Formats: sequence, C-alpha cells, structure tokens
Amino acid sequence: MPTDPRAEEKPLFGRPWIFIRGVPALKFLPPEGPLEIAFAGRSNVGKSSLINALVGHKGLARTSNTPGRTQELNYFVPEGYSGESGDLPPMALVDMPGYGYAQAPKEQVDAWTKLVFDYLRGRATLKRVYVLIDSRHGLKKNDDDVLSLLDKAAVSYQIVLTKTDKIKEPAVPKLIAETTEKIRKRPAAFPEVLSTSSEKGEGLEELRQAIAKTVGHPV
Repeated sequence: MPTDPRAEEKPLFGRPWIFIRGVPALKFLPPEGPLEIAFAGRSNVGKSSLINALVGHKGLARTSNTPGRTQELNYFVPEGYSGESGDLPPMALVDMPGYGYAQAPKEQVDAWTKLVFDYLRGRATLKRVYVLIDSRHGLKKNDDDVLSLLDKAAVSYQIVLTKTDKIKEPAVPKLIAETTEKIRKRPAAFPEVLSTSSEKGEGLEELRQAIAKTVGHPV
C-alpha cells in the first residue's frame, strides 16, 4: 500500500526558523518558490510578537513598542533548505509593514502602503493573508480598507484577533461573533475568525493548524 509522501516530512513548526530577507521594494522580492503566508495589520497590532510565538523563536521577528518600526516585507523560512535541486522550504512567512500609522512622514507612509498593496495584488505564490486585529479595538476603517483591497484582488484572508489577554475573557466570544458577522459577505474572507494571545500562548495551536492546512503540510 503506498504511503503518503508527506509522512516523511518534518513538521512546519517543529524546527528552527530563520530570517532570509527584508524587502524595501518589489524589485528585491525573492524569486517565487514556496507558498507564502503573510501577516497584515495596523501598526503595533502585534504581528512580530505573534510570528515569534508561532514558531517558538522570541528573537526572530523584531518587536518594538514604537508603531511603524517594520518598514519592509520581512521573509522567514524553516531552517535546513538549500534551495538547490528543488530543495525549497514548504512555506515562507512574510511580516508586512503595519498600516494606519499617521505619525510617520507622509512620503514614508505612502511608500510602505504602495509596497504592501503591490505585493498583495501581484504575488502568485501568496496563499493567504492573516489580517491581525487588536481585540481591544476591533475592526477599524483602515482595516476595512485593506479587506476591501483583498476582496478586489481575490486574495484569500483570515481574521486573527490579537492580545485577547488584554480584554475580559467573556468579551472574546462576543467579539469573535461580531467580527464574523461583519466579514460574512466579504467574498475573499475565510469565514472562521481566530483569537490569540502571544503573551499567554492562547490560540497559537489553532493558528498553526490553520496555516498548515492552508499550505497542505503537517503542522
């Protein structure tokens, strides 16, 4: 009886991950190869913290209390792939610049915005975008603008609530239900809303399972 060839594969999140490239402009994007999972969200929503918690590497993605710190598309892949003879990683994680930060110079904000939107529209290997929403604030106008762009570009996305440890526990299911209803008619939205706390480690396994299922690889 033939065996599933993926049975011999190492799990996605059971190995070290490494940073491979920061992309300040589209011309610096790595060649299209492995499937890409991107993380989007408002400045200071906790993207870098969530990526670090997801892969179990505290220092992988740079974190900062200063909004607007991430100014490039930052690429991360599992360690141990040479890229030779088709030896490509099963997936790359992409930490995108935060949007909606008004205190940076307008030219800088415009450059970040163009980079993110051009990437979303034109990357064939982009499998899904996880749009992070701060559970203390819920969906805001600039979040809705990004969701509309993703809908227009037909890029699959899923909402992930962050920092759920910062709100009262009974409020979490209510916020999930409210957010689910708000995105119900959006054509590119995955219907299930996930909730996470990087600090407490809550919801991370569910997010890992969702990502693994999206790229068709064991967790």
